[in-house]
This record gives sequence, C-alpha cells and structure tokens, in this order.
Amino acid sequence: MFFIKYLRTLGFDATNDIFAEHAWYFRNALVRANYTDLKNGVHETTEYLELFLKNLLLNEENELHNRTMHVSGKFNNLQKADIGEGKADIGEGKADIGEGKADIGEEKADIGEEKADIAIKIANIDEAINSKTRSNILALYQHCGKETFFGRTVVESVTGLKATRASEVLQLLLRNNIIEKVQGHGKGKYRFL
Repeated sequence: MFFIKYLRTLGFDATNDIFAEHAWYFRNALVRANYTDLKNGVHETTEYLELFLKNLLLNEENELHNRTMHVSGKFNNLQKADIGEGKADIGEGKADIGEGKADIGEEKADIGEEKADIAIKIANIDEAINSKTRSNILALYQHCGKETFFGRTVVESVTGLKATRASEVLQLLLRNNIIEKVQGHGKGKYRFL
C-alpha cells in the first residue's frame, strides 16, 4: 500500500492488481534482493524485483514464477530425501545412493521410484507453497505410502498441524491430484496416487 502511494507521488498510475496477483512472488523477490549465503555462493540479486517492477511500471509482460527464484534453480528443499544410509536425488527424478552401497544386509534398499515420484509431484504443485508444507507432505507420504488410507487426524498427528491447516493441506493435495478420496472406509479418507 505504501509502495503504491509512493509510486503515485512520483506520477505513476499504480494499482494493487499486480500485487494481489503476484503477492508471494513480490515477497520472495524482496527476500532474494537482500539474501546472501557466501558459504554456498549465493549473492543478493535484484533481478526478480526488477522483473516485477518492469511489469508494474512499464507494462511489460515478464513471467513471474517463484520457482525461478529458488537458489539452486530447482526445488532445492526437495532435492534430497533421506532414505536410510543413502540419499535419493529428486532433482532429476532419479534415485542416487552415492558412490558406495549402503550396508542393508539381506533386505532390498528402499530407493524405489515411489519416493522420487512423490517429490516430483510436490515440486509441480502450486509455486506458492513453502518448504515447510512440502516437508510436511513428504513426511505424510513416508508415513502412509500409497496403500494406507488416512484422514485429517493422521495429517495432524504426523505433521503437528492444527485441524484447519491440515484440512488445507488435504485440499491442496486433492486439487493437484496427489491424493484421491477413498470410498467405503469412512468419511474423509484419502490415499496417495
């Protein structure tokens, strides 16, 4: 609101339409303009903020996607999922347990496509969801898998979310075809696809 008022004092005809449509992007662009992580070679950049302002002030039509702002260029918080001794590299959708083999005895290593699939599906959901929500979804999937039916109370117990937020997560998963409703097992039961 203050930014719009400031722009109007400078003679720009600014409205809040672009802010309403791309609020999450604008917030993340401000963060990236001020974020530095020298240890990992990440430096602050105003390029995303500039794209937003070009759309606002110059009527350009640059695409504004949160995923382009991720530090690694990919969904960095989903690139690795812990699976015992090894790690699954989700970035390219392939399982990678490192150079050496994990000591798993007689059992097969659990590095199948299922865990990679769910992370890829999550990476393709709404760009507006945060890393905490993504990790909650992964925790729920690891707890339930594809065979177990679950409801809101299971989501609450696995993730620690309150009832309202757990319901929102379920709706998000339904909208993005990651879970489906299950009939015949009680009201409000779902399973992962």
